Amino acid sequence: MSTQITVRLPDEQTAALDQAAAALKRSRAEVVRQAIEQYLEDFDDLSVAIERLRDPSDPVLDWDEVRRELLRSD
Repeated sequence: MSTQITVRLPDEQTAALDQAAAALKRSRAEVVRQAIEQYLEDFDDLSVAIERLRDPSDPVLDWDEVRRELLRSD
């Protein structure tokens, strides 16, 4: 099942969308679908990262310490 949505874009973005679609040999709809899919994947990843950063039980590592440890292991 799919749902149709309508979006208003500035002329500049529409032109860029048309150029991308032509270069990719895809329809506008396909390019928009792929862009939204990638955006939502990134959004999910970012949400998980933020949740982990806010977790008080997650240890905070000192970069200088980690770097020293990594350099010592070589």
